[in-house]
Amino acid sequence: MKMIGLIGGMSWESTAEYYRLLNEFTRDRLGGLHSARCVLYSVDFAEIEQLQVQNRWTEAGEILAAAAQALEAAGAEMILICTNTMHKVADQVGAAVSVPLLHLADATAEAVRASGLHRVGLLGTAFTMEQDFYRGRLEEGGLDVHIPDADGRALVHHVIYDELCRGIVREESRAAYQKVITDLVAAGAQGIILGCTEIELLIGPEDSPVPIFPTARLHAAAAVQAALPAD
Repeated sequence: MKMIGLIGGMSWESTAEYYRLLNEFTRDRLGGLHSARCVLYSVDFAEIEQLQVQNRWTEAGEILAAAAQALEAAGAEMILICTNTMHKVADQVGAAVSVPLLHLADATAEAVRASGLHRVGLLGTAFTMEQDFYRGRLEEGGLDVHIPDADGRALVHHVIYDELCRGIVREESRAAYQKVITDLVAAGAQGIILGCTEIELLIGPEDSPVPIFPTARLHAAAAVQAALPAD
């Protein structure tokens, strides 16, 4: 199995899910006591979040690029950025290493296409929903991407940073997200991309009338597939 390098800590709540998923997928594939070969570099999210707010993305990218280089030096044979939002600096990170960077949006778009759907709603941070770095990548992958209205975007963003990234899961927030999902479906969404890894702590298949696409799970599954020899 190839060594998987994880740039995590954004937030550590979802990075812990990545670690669990990588090991579960590896065990499911290989059986017995097998677990994933991986190495983790966990950054301080408070520092990254301040750079996001201040629009200092290049500086944030330098931090993640250094993390990627450390992972490669530790033996990583592929790199995962364990957050949707920080894929804004994916090109900067990928250029800093000689091993492949497995892009989260590509893994997600592939899963949506494989399901036979193309018109999707996207939930995530305001950066992910409103800027082109992620939506554009999904659209390049053949998807028709729609986002909530301004009030819905503000609510989704608030819950991510003020609750889920702090380990807080509230039923009231689940109900509010369900309303946002219902509105997207009413507008024609055939599926919902959970385009922030923390959202998977709050929303599951039972919370949506249409299929959901949990990006951390899809990213981890794609990584294990890439790391293991073909059957």
